[in-house]
Amino acid sequence: MDQDVESPVAIHQPKLPKQARDDLPRHISRDRTKRKIQRYVRKDGKCNVHHGNVRETYRYLTDIFTTLVDLKWRFNLLIFVMVYTVTWLFFGMIWWLIAYIRGDMDHIEDPSWTPCVTNLNGFVSAFLFSIETETTIGYGYRVITDKCPEGIILLLIQSVLGSIVNAFMVGCMFVKISQPKKRAETLVFSTHAVISMRDGKLCLMFRVGDLRNSHIVEASIRAKLIKSKQTSEGEFIPLNQTDINVGYYTGDDRLFLVSPLIISHEINQQSPFWEISKAQLPKEELEIVVILEGMVEATGMTCQARSSYITSEILWGYRFTPVLTLEDGFYEVDYNSFHETYETSTPSLSAKELAELANRAELPLSWSVSSKLNQHAELETEEEEKNPEELTERNGDVANLENESKV
Repeated sequence: MDQDVESPVAIHQPKLPKQARDDLPRHISRDRTKRKIQRYVRKDGKCNVHHGNVRETYRYLTDIFTTLVDLKWRFNLLIFVMVYTVTWLFFGMIWWLIAYIRGDMDHIEDPSWTPCVTNLNGFVSAFLFSIETETTIGYGYRVITDKCPEGIILLLIQSVLGSIVNAFMVGCMFVKISQPKKRAETLVFSTHAVISMRDGKLCLMFRVGDLRNSHIVEASIRAKLIKSKQTSEGEFIPLNQTDINVGYYTGDDRLFLVSPLIISHEINQQSPFWEISKAQLPKEELEIVVILEGMVEATGMTCQARSSYITSEILWGYRFTPVLTLEDGFYEVDYNSFHETYETSTPSLSAKELAELANRAELPLSWSVSSKLNQHAELETEEEEKNPEELTERNGDVANLENESKV
């Protein structure tokens, strides 16, 4: 006996562009099109952006010094060696040509012949003389004579160009070595950001610290919210950047970073987190980029450290564990607890909802819509009692109008 069996059919959802996915209902766009949040700035501070299809590559050569400094060390060292080697070979070839054209090679054993450069008998010796001239070694075995004016001119040119090459390449290596990028390795950020109550207000907080004893001078902190948005006209703005106030108007963004500090952002009406609650936070696709800047005390160069927090790294209802303790005559920082947090009592409502509840709490308990209507009716009754003559005149006017209409 045959039976009808329903075979499962896999229904594939069509791939939609991002703008269309944003227009889908929330339960569809969030549940069926889940995707991993791509970081704009990685935890180590490196920007996760690659520049492609750059056609005007000549612009890199117009600023060749910065281009060389930005290169990786292996390419920088290769260029450093190649520049000196090519310079020595080029001038060595010219010294050999001068000796060859003057006929010095044909009178090597002739004591009566005055060559341009003594003891120069081939290209190898000319190459060695070029190195001695440019590096000012001067072994004294090969010496230019005063009977060779073209050699004297070449000596002046090589000395000047050699000094320029030395200044350029040594300066490039010095700047690359003294770059404060490695100084940022000792500036640490907490692995998580937290949201909890502070002084009766909902705040977003993260912690920063400096592992070195030499301090960062004039340190300042900034924060940016990276979140795509769509304008009211329908324009889609990917990775829109919004400032997060961490004390700019009060001066709290300027830090004295001797011990770890907790940076706080008050969630108020100007905050981008004003309408975000605990339940809504995991559904948001956003990233908080924090930037710490200052001057290195030892070198005076500007240093910048960066990090970021995505929604999964923002803990609602937590605080940071204290790391500073008072010892015998000094304060001690325990960096083992730098990233640790502990749970605290925090409402799950958004800051906007908390403000609305606070406003309602200030109103009378009997306040309601019906009581408001009753108060309005009482005010109208009082006005009628105060002005009975106006009401009589109005009634008389209405009666006269009715009689005239009847006639």
